Amino acid sequence: MAQAAAKEFTFKWEGTDRKGKRMSGQTLAANEGVVKVQLRKQGINPLRVRKQSSLLSPRKKKIETGDIAIFSRQMATMMAAGVPLVQALEIVGKGHENPSMGDLILSIKGSIEGGASFAESLAKHPLYFDDLFVNLVDAGEKSGALETLLDKIATYKEKTEAIKKKVKKALTYPIAVMIVAVVVTGILLYFVVPQFESLFQGFGADLPAFTQFVVGLSEWLQAYWWIVLLSIGAAGFSFVQMKQRSAAFRRWIDRISLKLPVVGDILYKSAVARYHRTLSTMFAAGVPLVEAMDSVAGAAGNIIFYENILSIRDQIASGTQLQLAMSQTGLFPPMAVQMVAIGEESGALDSMCAKVAEFYEDEVDNMVDSLSSLLEPLIMSILGVLVGGLIVAMYLPIFKMGSVI
Repeated sequence: MAQAAAKEFTFKWEGTDRKGKRMSGQTLAANEGVVKVQLRKQGINPLRVRKQSSLLSPRKKKIETGDIAIFSRQMATMMAAGVPLVQALEIVGKGHENPSMGDLILSIKGSIEGGASFAESLAKHPLYFDDLFVNLVDAGEKSGALETLLDKIATYKEKTEAIKKKVKKALTYPIAVMIVAVVVTGILLYFVVPQFESLFQGFGADLPAFTQFVVGLSEWLQAYWWIVLLSIGAAGFSFVQMKQRSAAFRRWIDRISLKLPVVGDILYKSAVARYHRTLSTMFAAGVPLVEAMDSVAGAAGNIIFYENILSIRDQIASGTQLQLAMSQTGLFPPMAVQMVAIGEESGALDSMCAKVAEFYEDEVDNMVDSLSSLLEPLIMSILGVLVGGLIVAMYLPIFKMGSVI
């Protein structure tokens, strides 16, 4: 059933209801015959059914993590309202703005109709639904509290997406501005400086050292611009490949990133927040602590945290308390360890972890806002030095000639 659902096409149909009133619409199905059967079951007499051209179909977009978060909240809302699971999936799938996500949801619906559980249907799509998502849904189905667990999943996804966006904002803004600065500088060196160079050739005097340097840099860029582009492309490609293929390189990158000024602190606190948010969600769902640590490690987003969380899992399996195992890694702040210790002693580990997560999420939020306000004048200064330096270099000979006259 899952395979058939994955090959569904969009059909546009026209028909009449029991009172003879004309109706029209569109539906997803494997073929025209299935559409007619579905329409007759709804009391509609199909008059015309045609497959929609792929050229007219909505353009499919990549499924983002934000789509999964929205799907989680929609399902939690529908289940809380008492809508049956299969019907809720059909409503959400057909009404989704992203056609790719709609097809995925309808594929899950088809799998459930074929006899699989909700968790088993989700597990068939590991690219979009991780072990944490599947385990929580499985726990909800077995305990009869699926709507409650879906709400917890939705809250978890929304919180983690929010903190990811904050971290992305902290990293993207300065990188984007610096790229623009490099591009503008390259354009000035390649197109503008040569115009001044032809003017300087008629001066009959030596150019200032700074101007000579800029002119030489311009001439080099004009001669070897292709080497610059190839080097940038090769460096970017090599970085991506090494990060995908080398665990040692990823470990080095993640370790260095945590030590960067300001940005490293943001990455560290966001990882701490994700750890406690995931642990809180898993523990509240009744997942055993040792089993939960696998999902917690996978959600860490940093290989240093991942390896230490697996170490914590092994220590817990051998009988060590969670707070003691956390403190022995030396990775977690004392406040977080103490809150976990209080949670273990009081039997409220999930709520204590949630409080720690909220605290560090707020910390990341405030740090990103502060970083943005600090970076703006710094970036403007860098742009001013780059562009202004080139302008000064080009006008120095003119100023020098004016002083001689």
